[in-house]
Amino acid sequence: MAQIIIWIANTIIIIGLLFMALGVFGIYQFNDYFSRILVSAKVDTVGFITIMLGLILKHGFDFFSGKLLLVLALYVITNPIATHAITRSAHISGYRIKKER
Repeated sequence: MAQIIIWIANTIIIIGLLFMALGVFGIYQFNDYFSRILVSAKVDTVGFITIMLGLILKHGFDFFSGKLLLVLALYVITNPIATHAITRSAHISGYRIKKER
């Protein structure tokens, strides 16, 4: 049974890594800054959540998993706030989207 849980946890971690790697290539599909930062924030958040959940499952439910859950909760709260602050400062400073012909 323990081997199956480790296999599932490794699969979840690999899915998170693949999601982040493919997301990096997906960022280049967008032309403007605001679309790119939106995609990068989503890819970063979902990939990090998936990797952390895989690590929690792989390690088992103990004190270490509690620490990982705390880090995960703080990350889920602070990452969208930081992305919003960066995007808002770009908008306030007058950064505009260049229209391509």
